[in-house]
Amino acid sequence: MLCSVEISMYPLKEDFKPSIIAFIKNLRKYSFLKVDVNGMSTQVFGEYKSLMNAINTEMENTFLNENSVVFNLKVINSYLEEKPNF
Repeated sequence: MLCSVEISMYPLKEDFKPSIIAFIKNLRKYSFLKVDVNGMSTQVFGEYKSLMNAINTEMENTFLNENSVVFNLKVINSYLEEKPNF
């Protein structure tokens, strides 16, 4: 089953950008994921089980290396990479 996940990450510290960039770079190491980034969130596309395992691994690594981080995820059981053209 293909799915799409939108992730917003909020490191609770002043210098938050390096933590977000590191998380995104780590997700991009998984060749089976498609990772798109914009100014508000990161979208990840792929096979459900593989995608969720990768996200879980990288979130856990982030939690182990950061003091306080909030993740907000939206998950849908469709591959929504296509953008409407209207």
